[in-house]
Amino acid sequence: MKKKIRVLVVDDSALVRSILTSGLSQDPDIEVIGAASDPYQARDRILELEPDVLTLDVEMPRMDGVAFLRRLMPQYPIPVVMVSALTEKGKKITMEALEAGALDFVTKPATGVSRGLNTMMGELIEKIKIAAVADVSGWKDRQVVTPKSVPFNKVLSGSTDKVIAIGASTGGTEAIRSMIKMFPASTPGVTIVQHMPPGFIAAFAESLDKQSAMNVKEAENGDRVMPGRVLIAPGGKQMKVFRSGGIYQVKIFDGEKVNGHCPSVEVLMKSVAEYVGDNAIGVILTGMGSDGADGLLEMRKAGARTFGQDEKSSVVYGMPKVAYERGAVEKQVHINNMVPQILNILD
Repeated sequence: MKKKIRVLVVDDSALVRSILTSGLSQDPDIEVIGAASDPYQARDRILELEPDVLTLDVEMPRMDGVAFLRRLMPQYPIPVVMVSALTEKGKKITMEALEAGALDFVTKPATGVSRGLNTMMGELIEKIKIAAVADVSGWKDRQVVTPKSVPFNKVLSGSTDKVIAIGASTGGTEAIRSMIKMFPASTPGVTIVQHMPPGFIAAFAESLDKQSAMNVKEAENGDRVMPGRVLIAPGGKQMKVFRSGGIYQVKIFDGEKVNGHCPSVEVLMKSVAEYVGDNAIGVILTGMGSDGADGLLEMRKAGARTFGQDEKSSVVYGMPKVAYERGAVEKQVHINNMVPQILNILD
């Protein structure tokens, strides 16, 4: 008999705890083993019940979700899915939560609560199932430090020799962060697809920009891909790279989901294969599913250098595994060594 995923629900609202418990319990693969109204109660219940996955409200009294994660993850790493509000404050705290060890998040419905609630529950169930197979042991004994703002010399120059394309899903925000922090200001233009719903990429980009020597922004239609700049595809839009005369630009557009995603890594990487060819470097990072595998393979066939995150450093070894099995990955690399590999090629 298949073992059920044991979930602990943490939310300060009794109504929300009841809704989440009832909704999650409808799924035959999930068992809600308890609930907690604040992080202090949650800590005791985690030790008592040993859940497989935690759902955690972003904004709570006594201690917010981020402060709780910063204490919890180094001592007791557990897959956490945040439940976030779509407010500006909620978005900012959600990005901080991902940085502190949360695996993923869902957003509370703002309008049309009954219809929006069904959608949210579907997403939450899916993300809990992904979280249940994720490896978060790397957080054990890790020092979670609030990053300082470093006065980098940010440079935007005019060459378009190379383009770096990166794709990621579950666990990708921290993998991307670790890479972007290591890139020097002179790095060729970087384009990124991170699976994330609309409204959150701007906060993610702003957070990265403060920690990076490169300029990081949510991509807008027509933005130029150039050294010193990182462009991240907006949630709910597709992003392609194209060549316009002597420069590269991005096209941001409404499009169908590809491999179940919008933005899709596949869309980005196939465009890079077509327009950038052997002047490109492709990287596929942690995530569930196969998005980007065929696009990365097209990049490799076009002469690009291609890398996949290795199993040891992946939170979910799905996308990199499929890409490797299809022959798209030239070399599997630990996330800590990914940037040195890329810079070695660029030298």
